[in-house]
Amino acid sequence: MVEFIQTNMLFKQILFGCLLILGYLVIKRLGRRWIEALADNKRVSLKRTQFVVKAFNVIAFGLFISFFLIILDVGFGDVSIFLSSIFAVLGVALFAQWSILSNLTASVLIFFVFPYLIGDRVKVAEKDEDISGVIIDITMFHVILRHSSGNIITYPNNLILQKGVTKLVAQSSTQVSSPAQEAK
Repeated sequence: MVEFIQTNMLFKQILFGCLLILGYLVIKRLGRRWIEALADNKRVSLKRTQFVVKAFNVIAFGLFISFFLIILDVGFGDVSIFLSSIFAVLGVALFAQWSILSNLTASVLIFFVFPYLIGDRVKVAEKDEDISGVIIDITMFHVILRHSSGNIITYPNNLILQKGVTKLVAQSSTQVSSPAQEAK
């Protein structure tokens, strides 16, 4: 039986393929649990969590397909021509939409490393405008703030990663009290 397994290439490929599928399913499940736990900890919306899970699944599937093709001994020349064609078309399409792509990429980065949570009061270092307020949502394309005036500010994800962001711990009170109020 051991000799049969060692000499039969097809049997080895089937065995490694089954192990690879099992590994893919385990990694997919563990990744999903980890991302959902992180999302609960950071109080992230369900839509953003689903987006990051989908992005993780696409990357995991791409790696799975790559390993599967290696196990099956598919020639790299055949695969490389097909992949280079796809990447050329995607590259042109995504370059034309670089702003959208950069916001989606920034959204994934914000999901994992942004130190501020929904409900935090922040100020973005912008010299021309007062971009400050309470974070009310972090979407795939924007961080949404409620300004102290009540206005809603949508700030692009790619810009919030490029600018300095300050967490405001106390709201400054600039009210001047009158002498009558001080006497009370």
